[in-house]
Amino acid sequence: MINENFGMEVDLSGGSSTGSIAPAKSGSLPQIDEYSPLENKSPKQRLLELLDVLESHVEKLRKEASRLEEERDKLLASLDSIKGTDLMLDLNENERDDVLHYADRILNRCATVELTILTQRDQTQEDALHQINHLIDYLVMSVRNDPEGAKSKCIAYMNACSSHFVEGATDKNFESALLGCTVDDQKRVKKRLQGLLSYFDRVDVSSDLE
Repeated sequence: MINENFGMEVDLSGGSSTGSIAPAKSGSLPQIDEYSPLENKSPKQRLLELLDVLESHVEKLRKEASRLEEERDKLLASLDSIKGTDLMLDLNENERDDVLHYADRILNRCATVELTILTQRDQTQEDALHQINHLIDYLVMSVRNDPEGAKSKCIAYMNACSSHFVEGATDKNFESALLGCTVDDQKRVKKRLQGLLSYFDRVDVSSDLE
């Protein structure tokens, strides 16, 4: 849950149009003071300045929500990894049931946190994002049968998201689709691919230790 101090007050009593924007305290939103002395600014300019400040608060709110969404996804991924770890094979049935029950309890608790960050897209951007998600989903499904090929494809996708190549080539089809996405979607796609690359690195380390 995101707590924001929406301490904005608009005093419209008296019918005066000479109010100004009161300075905002740290952590709070600006206020409109209808009784302050007339500033050397038009009412429109004062209101636009207020809207500029509010817009910055909205962007901060979106960034914080996005950070929390990413943190929740990491927690869910960690819980899933624990349930699938080889250490579970070393437990007897009762111990395994205890661990799984505990993990499921945390998982269910985490699932109660719902975050929705809507991104405005036109139809072209919707189609581009759909194509990107289809390509990444297909990559994920191919991991079990062809982990090396999936990793190479993931790197090629990652190169399309960055001006600095990780290694190997760039997937031009993926790059073309990505350019059709919104900036916010491009950032999310890059983070998703970074998570997949981290997964491949962990798998490689586990294989080397065996």
